[in-house]
Amino acid sequence: MHRSRLSGAEADELVTLYQRTATHLSVIRSASPDPALVGRLSTLVARGRAVVTGSRSPAWRQAARFLVVGFPAALYLSWRWWASVGVAVIGVAALVAAWVAGNPEVQASIAAPEEARRLVERDFAAYYSSNPAGSFAAQVWTNNAWVAAVCLISGVLLLPVLAVLWLNTVNLGAVAGLMAAGGRLDVFFGLITPHGLLELTAVFVAAGAGLQLGWTLIDPGPLRRSEALAAQGRATVGMALGVTLVLLVSGVIEAFVTPSPLPTWARIGIGLLAEAAFLAYVIVLGGRAVRAGETGDVSAAEGGDLAPTVG
Repeated sequence: MHRSRLSGAEADELVTLYQRTATHLSVIRSASPDPALVGRLSTLVARGRAVVTGSRSPAWRQAARFLVVGFPAALYLSWRWWASVGVAVIGVAALVAAWVAGNPEVQASIAAPEEARRLVERDFAAYYSSNPAGSFAAQVWTNNAWVAAVCLISGVLLLPVLAVLWLNTVNLGAVAGLMAAGGRLDVFFGLITPHGLLELTAVFVAAGAGLQLGWTLIDPGPLRRSEALAAQGRATVGMALGVTLVLLVSGVIEAFVTPSPLPTWARIGIGLLAEAAFLAYVIVLGGRAVRAGETGDVSAAEGGDLAPTVG
């Protein structure tokens, strides 16, 4: 007769037998790996582990937990990294914009006068309505996801992240400087603010997570370097998934809100609302998750097993 619950003594016996069988399996694999015996013991260990640890949660529940607990906890714990990146990028972009706007020689080195005039008067605004909204959203999302992926994947090397940030920061500042020199800075902010706040924040998060991963290699803290890198790497993978979703939202805003006929104040208001919602998500859900002991890493059951031994 199948029973869904075990008594205390039965549970203790099951754990002991599971540990003993797992140890025997490890010994046989290294000493005399008989295929039939290894297969039989592997099946017993797998069945025992399923009973001891319990069944895995449904995929939808894991996804919901990631969105409500894992991702906001990782954002909350790493906020100093991505906030510092954001302050640095905005500050450098502002300096570049002021330099470009105040120096006609610099403007001429960026683009010929006719090209600069066309950018300021037509091309910058036309960019946001150059393609159908759906395909434009996909294009924007793919491009930004690629930038974020480069920051996350190459973070352990540090320098590629800094190079990507520098290139994008200089480009942003140069365009802002040209628009300011042409007296169209209001158009620049009116078009870039609705989606740019959330979009840039997502890039800051990706860059911050990448730099944090790279710094973990230099300073692993109290953990062994391999353990610290493994934990931070798993958290970074989770950040990559979350950043992808954030960029999807900003891409939709850029495709459907930025070029819309809504008044400028309404479009900017939508951008501010989206950014405020993201920050509230980090502060409220992330803070609550961290206070409950979450780190953004996977659960202990999913992080890998240690070889069991019999005392």
